[in-house]
Amino acid sequence: MKLERLKDLYIHELKDLYSAEKQIIKALPKMVKAATNKELAAGFKEHFEQTKEHVARLEKILASYDESTRGPKCEGMEGLLKEGEEMIKEDAEEGVRDAGLIAAAQRVEHYEMAGYGCARTYAELLGDPDSAQLLQTTLTEESDTDKKLTGLAKSVINIAAK
Repeated sequence: MKLERLKDLYIHELKDLYSAEKQIIKALPKMVKAATNKELAAGFKEHFEQTKEHVARLEKILASYDESTRGPKCEGMEGLLKEGEEMIKEDAEEGVRDAGLIAAAQRVEHYEMAGYGCARTYAELLGDPDSAQLLQTTLTEESDTDKKLTGLAKSVINIAAK
C-alpha cells in the first residue's frame, strides 16, 4: 500500500494496531500462567478480555472504510512480546519474575498508547469523530491498565522482589 495521503497512513496505522492486538491476545494467556501474584494474574486476565474489545473496535473502524484487517505483521509488538516471553523463561525468583512481567507489560502498553494516540489524532483530522471516540476509549483503557500495573508494582510486586 502506497502512503500518499493521511488517510492511507491512518489505515496503515489501524492495521498495524490490529496486528499488535492479535499478537497480544496470543501472549496474554502465557503472562497469566507465568504470574505468581494473584492480583497480577487477574489483571492480565482482565486485560485479555479488554484486548478482545480493542480488536472489535479496530474491525469496526476498518469496516467503516471498507478495509480488511489484513496488513503486515506489527514487528514492533512482535519484538516487545518476544522480550516478555524471554522474561517468562528467565531463571528468576517468583517475585522478581512478576516484577519483570510488569515491566514487559508496561512496554507493550506504552507502545499501544503511542499508536492509538496517533490514530485518534488522524481520525480527528480526517473528520471521523466516531472512530476518534472509539480510539480514545481504547487509549484510555490502555492508559488505565498502565496505571494499574504501576500501582501493583509500587504497592506489592516490586517490594516483594526486593
